[in-house]
Amino acid sequence: MRKEFGKTFIKRFLSSLLTLYLLVSFLFIIIRLSPGDPTNKYVSSQLSPDLAKKISASFKLNEPVSDQYVAFLVNVIQGDWGTSYNYHQPVLRVVWQYFSFTFVFALLSFIIQLIFSFYLTIFIVNKRNRLLDKIVSDMSLIVYSIPAFVLGVTLIYIFSVNIDLFPISGLRSLDFEGMSFTSKIFDQIHHIILPLITLSAAGIALFYRYLKDNIDVVLNQTYILHLKASGFRNKIIMTKHILPNAVRPLISVAGIELGILLGGALITEVIFGLPGMGRLTIDSILARDYPLVIGCVFTSGAVMIATNFIADLIKIKIDKRLTVELMN
Repeated sequence: MRKEFGKTFIKRFLSSLLTLYLLVSFLFIIIRLSPGDPTNKYVSSQLSPDLAKKISASFKLNEPVSDQYVAFLVNVIQGDWGTSYNYHQPVLRVVWQYFSFTFVFALLSFIIQLIFSFYLTIFIVNKRNRLLDKIVSDMSLIVYSIPAFVLGVTLIYIFSVNIDLFPISGLRSLDFEGMSFTSKIFDQIHHIILPLITLSAAGIALFYRYLKDNIDVVLNQTYILHLKASGFRNKIIMTKHILPNAVRPLISVAGIELGILLGGALITEVIFGLPGMGRLTIDSILARDYPLVIGCVFTSGAVMIATNFIADLIKIKIDKRLTVELMN
């Protein structure tokens, strides 16, 4: 079994590296072929025309695309992603400044999604085939289908504009520095509530649907009916037999969802003006900051690939039979 696990680990690891390489290569080519010139922001009609050439040479934009590509791959392997045109700082430093917020923000949203969907599913399972079951199932589909920007703008209009209960945007108030430590914590919680609702709503609906459908499938299995006929308590059947089997298919979905969240909740962060990876990615694209765009997408892709890789390992740990499945 250890030998099979080792082969599976190596195969998944190599496929992850290949996926990341293809992502970076595709991104590099698309950006270099796109119209426009990032040096235009540094020159004007009042300055010497030779200045644009000097700036292009300083950024190595006057070299052939193939040479830029090879140099870029070497730098990525060495951990050097270059310097941001806009921030005039190493790309890694800029990305880390924004990724630290996204990491905490995404992790909070992910925990909320798991906990809320889990307890909601358990509550509804005990009321199967009732009116409440149908209402919640229909509502979950509606919530999941609502685009994040629509939900975010709606929440802002209701709770920020009309009721004035939550701030419209930002992570802290203007007088944040003058607050006490406790007040600072509550102020940031006050600012983050609407963004968390916006980011978590679709995930809660997704996890609920997956877990609910998996539980319904397991409940109809012969061995569950046999356990009920043998007199086992419903609580023991649920905790020891139904939930473990129903949760396994959800692990892959959870890995993808966490990767998306960690990669940058782009729409939510832009709508609410939060200092995260999503907002940084949009700003770098609009500013034509080539190194920073590549750094943002590289980070997002690497995080998503890593979370999927970890999810596969967890699935194998839970069910050794999946080793053969993941090798195919």
